[in-house]
Amino acid sequence: MTSMPPEERIGSHIKRAEQALLAAKNTACKPAAVTVPQYAALLWLAEKPGISAAALSRLCGVTPPTMNTVLKNLQERGLIDRTPHEWHRNVLETRLTEEGRAVMERADAGAVRVELALAAALSAEDRERLVELLGRCAEVLDTLK
Repeated sequence: MTSMPPEERIGSHIKRAEQALLAAKNTACKPAAVTVPQYAALLWLAEKPGISAAALSRLCGVTPPTMNTVLKNLQERGLIDRTPHEWHRNVLETRLTEEGRAVMERADAGAVRVELALAAALSAEDRERLVELLGRCAEVLDTLK
């Protein structure tokens, strides 16, 4: 017997929801032939062209080595370009190619359908409260690192 029953562990419920979300988004991104981490990178690159791999890894919630693998795969497919920064030659700026933007938009259409279905299952008040509660969870967990 453990000191805390599994059904009372908030982390288990968060993990279950995260896994369900990732599975749904993987299915949604499949027609665009990208994974969820690749889609996330493309989405952020559309918003922040020229961003470094380190900054992109923080936004996507993955480690820098994982992001380097994601970017390598995207570059090999011709979906992104990486060029040295004008002033900091050891920093590579990353931008979407035209094909990369088209792939991102196709994947985003599927991901948005998932987000809209999720949002439709909750009232506006529930959505606002959930975002607030998840933010509080993240703040608490950040202090435990």
